[in-house]
Parts: sequence; C-alpha cells; structure tokens
Amino acid sequence: MWFGVLGGLVVREAPGGPVVAVAEVKVRAVLAVLLAHEGRVVSVDRLVEDVWGTRPPGHPANSLQAKVSQLRRAVGRERVVRQGSGYRLVLDDAEVDAVTFHGLVARARTLTGVRERVHLLDRALELWRGPAFMDCVDADSVRASARRWEELRLVALEERAAARIAAGEHGVVAGELGALVAEHPLRERLRALQMRALYLAGRQSEALTSYEEVRGLLADELGVDPSPELAELHTSILRHERSERPAIARRPYGAAPESGPAPAAAPESGLPGPTTLSSVAPAISAPWPPCSTRTAW
Repeated sequence: MWFGVLGGLVVREAPGGPVVAVAEVKVRAVLAVLLAHEGRVVSVDRLVEDVWGTRPPGHPANSLQAKVSQLRRAVGRERVVRQGSGYRLVLDDAEVDAVTFHGLVARARTLTGVRERVHLLDRALELWRGPAFMDCVDADSVRASARRWEELRLVALEERAAARIAAGEHGVVAGELGALVAEHPLRERLRALQMRALYLAGRQSEALTSYEEVRGLLADELGVDPSPELAELHTSILRHERSERPAIARRPYGAAPESGPAPAAAPESGLPGPTTLSSVAPAISAPWPPCSTRTAW
C-alpha cells in the first residue's frame, strides 16, 4: 500500500496503482492523524481531540471506533491496530511519499558529485504535489507534522540550490531563488544562497541590495543584526572575493539568538521520519474531499 501526504492525502493499493477510496471526512481525519504520528501509537483521547476538536460527539470512544472500523475496511484491518490505550497505523510494508523524500535527501547528502546530488534532490522534490497534508491540517498533530515537512522541503530546496551553484548554474539559480526569498524574506541561509548566486552571475549590486533588504527586515521585525556568516558574505562581495561556498547562518532562520533553540530540521541535521525506506513512489494527485470544512491553511 502507498500513502501520499506531500500534498493532498492519497491512498493507493500500490505505487501508481488504483486509488483506495477514503471519502468520509472524519475517517480521512483519523487516517491523517495516524500518518502524522508515523506508525506510533495515538491515544484515543488524542484522536478524538484532533478529529472532532472542541465539539466531540456524545459518545466519543464509540464514535471513534466507528470511524476506525470504516478506515479498516478501506485500508485493511491489519493496517490499523489497537495497542494499549490507542491506535497506530502499521507502516512496516507500506510506502509513504514523505519517507521516500527523506531517504532521497539523506542519500544526496552522502554524495560528493554535485550533479548526482542535484539529481537526487530533484527526485525528492518532485514528490511534492502541494503543501503537506494540505486538505487535512485542522488537527494539531497534523499541523505540526505539516510544518515540519515544509521546513524539510525548504532545507532540500536550499541544498539543491547550493549544489547547483557549485555546478556553475549561477544565473539560473539566482532567478529561481527570487520568488522563494520573497516568500521567506527572513530566512538567512536562503538569502546567502541568493546573494552568492547573484554575485557569481555578475550581479553584484543586486546581491548587495538583497543584503540591505534583509538587514532592514531583521532590524525592524526582530531587532537583530544579520548573522556573522551573512555579514561575512556581504563583506566578501564588497571586496570582490570569489568563492563557490555560500555562507550559512547558524542561528534559527529569522530568529533572534535569545528566541530559543534551533528547529529540529536544521540544514545539517538528519531528517526525522519513519524508519522504513522504500523506492520512489509516483507523485500523482487525486481529487479528495477536505478533512474538514474549515480553511486548510
């Protein structure tokens, strides 16, 4: 069985195989919560709260059991098991697009050849069909998982940009990073990559303008200066020093030093996720009803 969460929730009998219908809203919500916990046990109370929010049914345990029974009919009784005080989704022999994404990015980090690294990162990013869990993000645990996978997608985009800069694709990367920087203007590593690509493409003034922009934003919105690494890159550009290695901010992107520890998905860290790893699954979207009538994002 294949589960897709990097976009709308999709279930298939096998990668590229027929779609498994899980159409009822609350049943899909149960599946989304179980997938967000990546094979770990989710308590009955947690499931009820995530699926029904502040309006639980009159008999929540019975209502949840009914939804679990419907889910079992769709994906197999052996796939959704009761364990202790909760339920878990058995993923031992299943494929999940997020797990495949994790594995490809991890493999790319082991390669020394930039072209090979770009190829694997391309394959990883092609698995994304939209925002993670984009039709099922009402539940707290699903929102948290969606944010985590989005952070990892951004890290993969940064690592691919760095590899392409090292491969000499300065002009193309500089153009492509413009929209991403506009979407995440305080993300300092992304800024560093854009500045490096612009400078190496012969667009020094634009690189310096990008630095002045982020310096102003950091001061106005967070009351901090750019990271030492970003400031060092700025100085190198002013001095016309040429280097293929972009500066990388060490602190959490867009966060003041006193704001707390770095996110779990720092650029150089490992990628969390289920321990199973399978081959690349095709990224084919399918229309689905939303898991909730509320706004998804």
